Amino acid sequence: MFSLDRDSAVPLADQIEARLRALIEGARLPPGARLTSIRQLAGQLGVSPNTVVTAYDRLVAAGLLESRGTAGFFVCEAASAMPSEAWLEAGEEQEPVWLAQQSNDQRAGVLLASSGALPASWLSDAIPATVLQRALARSDAGMAARCPPQGLPELRERIAMLMRSQGIAADAGRVLTTWGGTHAIDLICRGYLQPGDAVLVEDPGYFLLFGRLRQAGYRLVPVARRPDGVDLGALEAACCEHRPRLMFLQSVLHNPTGWGSSAANLHRVLTIAHQHGVLIAEDDVHGHFHPGHPTRLAQLSGLDGVIYYSSFCKALSPALRLGYIAAEPGRLKPLLREKIYSVLTSGALNELVLLEVLSAGRWRKHIDRLQQKLGAARNAAARRLRDAGVLLDHPGEGGLFLWGAAPRGVDVDELVQDAYLNKILLARGATFMADGAGDPHIRFNVVFSQNVRVAEYLGQRFAAVASARGAMERAVVGV
Repeated sequence: MFSLDRDSAVPLADQIEARLRALIEGARLPPGARLTSIRQLAGQLGVSPNTVVTAYDRLVAAGLLESRGTAGFFVCEAASAMPSEAWLEAGEEQEPVWLAQQSNDQRAGVLLASSGALPASWLSDAIPATVLQRALARSDAGMAARCPPQGLPELRERIAMLMRSQGIAADAGRVLTTWGGTHAIDLICRGYLQPGDAVLVEDPGYFLLFGRLRQAGYRLVPVARRPDGVDLGALEAACCEHRPRLMFLQSVLHNPTGWGSSAANLHRVLTIAHQHGVLIAEDDVHGHFHPGHPTRLAQLSGLDGVIYYSSFCKALSPALRLGYIAAEPGRLKPLLREKIYSVLTSGALNELVLLEVLSAGRWRKHIDRLQQKLGAARNAAARRLRDAGVLLDHPGEGGLFLWGAAPRGVDVDELVQDAYLNKILLARGATFMADGAGDPHIRFNVVFSQNVRVAEYLGQRFAAVASARGAMERAVVGV
């Protein structure tokens, strides 16, 4: 098909990616064409299968290839036109709901460099069809099976076992299943807040949380987030001034920065919250991606004063909408009532499938593979972004995100708008600030941002800004 230059400084995976991209864009590999299998191409080129996997994954992330599980990789078909009214329009600023839609609709040809999710190719083999068959066999009622509102008892115990492996004291009675992390947030808000209540949020933080809180009439009180946890002085001052009812906090792999929290910081957070009667909702949706053994609030507190929630959607399957909340039984009852009022129960099929995944040991093996692949992607993305001029002062502890700043003089708002016109979705730092304040950062998804298109685009834009600034400075000196 093609040959590789082993004397070149360009990595072999990059060469394979470039050769295949040229064949696709030159129509020598037409839409619908099936690519040579990973092992066959690796044998033909004399490289490891992992090298070919890296190239294929990048092309999937770029929207040029499609993974069809065991059938292999295929060149994407040309996208059919969609009516314009089917899409929320991008305004002058990145509105959170629009940004979330772009990340999940996955428009053909748009590189989701700031997406909050893994590419489909990374999750396609997590739940094979045989798991679905075994899951249904667990229930005598099959597709007519009902699910208790709190969740299947066997599944809740498996989730509790997973939490205990993280050092969190939990049992099935302290677990409530949800339709994902977003549903967990909604239940916590409904169960514990009234319009006008003050809620502490991390700044920067999860942008959809901000909109959800404002929509319900709660008062957002931002607390600055640092690389080792929340700003403790700001937290105590906010508690004294605003008397908040609740605080949302991500102690592990914070979104959007990827930062963690030190044990000392978390101990102090618990002390301050206890002194001021603040209930903490700990968001651990990204915690599965952490390659080590981080400290969590739920672990330190034994769930005293902490409601813990997480999800399997990002790490296992977006099609399997399932998350969970853990809390003391007394804290869990209002959330169970709100779940019954809002959705009655979760889907029995979803819960049976997840139960089979956890029981068969597939989850741990899958997570181990993801963490290894994410580590490699982080290294590649960080290298390319730094080479392009992105400032990565605090690259975080692992996971899906890098929080990088644009060079001095770059207008980030203009940059993300122009990037979208060039079919690269970037999320500006201001989107993740509770008050929308200007910020020089961009959230980068490490899987998609290792694509050469991102670094090339940013490098060109940054160079143009630097050139224009230099010309202006020389003109001023000349005057």
